[in-house]
Amino acid sequence: MPHLVVLYTPNLDRPAARGGVDMGGLCRALADAMLAVRDEQDRQVFPTGGTRVLAYPATHFSVADGGEAGKAAGLGEDYAFVYMNVRMARGRSAIVHQRVGEALNAVVKERFAEQLARRPIGITVQVDEGDEVFDAKNSSLHPLFNRP
Repeated sequence: MPHLVVLYTPNLDRPAARGGVDMGGLCRALADAMLAVRDEQDRQVFPTGGTRVLAYPATHFSVADGGEAGKAAGLGEDYAFVYMNVRMARGRSAIVHQRVGEALNAVVKERFAEQLARRPIGITVQVDEGDEVFDAKNSSLHPLFNRP
C-alpha cells in the first residue's frame, strides 16, 4: 500500500489538443507525488516498492445530463470524469492525510488545467484509510528498494 486507482471516461484517451490526457504520464506524476510526501518527522510516507497507481477507462459511462447543458453553453456535449481514490494502511496522521490529498490535487490541477479551462470535466480526488479485515501482501518489489 498505498494504491491509487484512477477511473476515467475513455474520451480522455485522446491527444491533449482533442481534450485528452496522457494517462501514462499522469500515473507517473501521481506516483512521484505520493513518493515525495513526507510526514511530520520528514520521513517518506509511502514505501517506494509499495506505491502503485493504476488507471482504468470505463467501458460504459454516463455523466450528468449527457451533454445537454454543455451543448447549450457552447462547450460541447463531450463530458468527461475522473475519479481518483488512494487507499492507505491505517495509522497515519490527519496531517499526512491532508498532505497526500494536497499533493495529488496539485498534480490534478497541473495535468488537467487545459481540460478544466476548455471542456466540461469533473475530477474527484479521495483519500481513504483502510480498516482491513484481512491483509496479505506477497511482493518481490520491496527488496529492490531496501538494499543497503
